[in-house]
Amino acid sequence: MKRIAVIVSGLIAVAGLAWLVWFKPAKPEEPEKPPNTDVPVHVAQITRATLRGYVTDYGTVEPEPAGERPAASARVSASVPGVVTEVKCVEGQGVEKGAALFQLDSRAADVAVAFAEKTLDRQRKLVQVEGTSQRALQEAEQQLAAARAQQALLRVQAPLAGTVVRVNVKPGEAVDLTSVLAEVIDLDRLVVSANVPSRELAALKVGQPVEVLADKSASPVTGTVAFIGSEVDPKTGTALVRASLPAHCGLRPGQFVTARIVSEEHKDRLAVPVESVVKDAEGSTVIALVQGDKATQRPVQAGLRDGGLVEVEADGLQPGMTVVTQGAYALPKETKVRVLPQ
Repeated sequence: MKRIAVIVSGLIAVAGLAWLVWFKPAKPEEPEKPPNTDVPVHVAQITRATLRGYVTDYGTVEPEPAGERPAASARVSASVPGVVTEVKCVEGQGVEKGAALFQLDSRAADVAVAFAEKTLDRQRKLVQVEGTSQRALQEAEQQLAAARAQQALLRVQAPLAGTVVRVNVKPGEAVDLTSVLAEVIDLDRLVVSANVPSRELAALKVGQPVEVLADKSASPVTGTVAFIGSEVDPKTGTALVRASLPAHCGLRPGQFVTARIVSEEHKDRLAVPVESVVKDAEGSTVIALVQGDKATQRPVQAGLRDGGLVEVEADGLQPGMTVVTQGAYALPKETKVRVLPQ
């Protein structure tokens, strides 16, 4: 009987446990908290600015070629063959037009001039006593002039005012008419020559400003379009464009530079940062205007892009309005935002 009582007590305990497990009333579920829908963004304000469109290419600094004015560079050569006896210039030296740069051996020419001078002096004395003819006197004068002209050819002079950038000979060297003794450049008359693709030539005009940059860290030098080639190279599809540079610009012949020609200019236009202008799901160009804690997409017409700004146009836009910058891409048409500190 005791065994039966123990068994019955065990069954009762098991049944009670099962009842607690299967029939215990469940606790009511706590309602889910709504997710935080604030989108963190950076913002900026719509501003007014002057924006420029550019045709950008690469070019080389060169001396101004001959055109309305003589060329700004010259290769100096001798007018007669001879031997260099004296070099009167050094590289980097500034010279005036006509300054003596080299002297060729003039011993024979000096003797000829001295003899012609004595002959002329004798003829002048004979004329006074009627011991010679006027024809003989004139011939003596012509011989002296020819001797002095030959002597002058042995003095090599600067053909223009500028800077001696290269000296190629030393005393004692023999030269002929093809020898380049030196090079002189007027460093205040420099240009940038660039080959511009033909598709961009229609936007260019003589007189347009040009920003010339030797490197990213330097301030640009402002020049002017001076020449646009009328022929396109069929091999490269480009035409020569030349921009004049101001005097004392600090650039040097041979430098490789970036030339940005200002092809158009829009003054006093509404502008926003580049990252503010995005495409929506339909492919339209939009910006996200922020009012309070909400950002709403506004379709705009984008114009010139200049540096970090883009020109925008739409009804109702005003300077000072706040737009989303970082975070604008893939932003819903209207959403709650949280502006992050700059």
